[in-house]
Amino acid sequence: MRQPNGQHTNCRRFKIPAYVTVNFTPTDKEKLQQYAASLTATLAKHSGEFLVKGMLEKLSGDTDYEMQGILAFPTREQAIGWYYSPDYQALISLCDAGMLSQFQLIGT
Repeated sequence: MRQPNGQHTNCRRFKIPAYVTVNFTPTDKEKLQQYAASLTATLAKHSGEFLVKGMLEKLSGDTDYEMQGILAFPTREQAIGWYYSPDYQALISLCDAGMLSQFQLIGT
């Protein structure tokens, strides 16, 4: 049924989540632990969360990375906001010191 404003009463708007995948190989376990310990607080400020982290099991194709992590955000904007936030940007040198990595954003 249409409302006077032209919208349907039974239509819902869903936010599409966004995911940041992190392919990585640890290079300094101590620095990686420091990075991981600081990461959680930066995620929380942007409604992000860790979904999973672990060793990669190659099913097909080639990769130079040993591990992968997946972060989830309610929206693409929140994921981008997290990555470019001053809090997270301050951790990038620690990230680079602790691992070789590749970050990718998935979601519209």
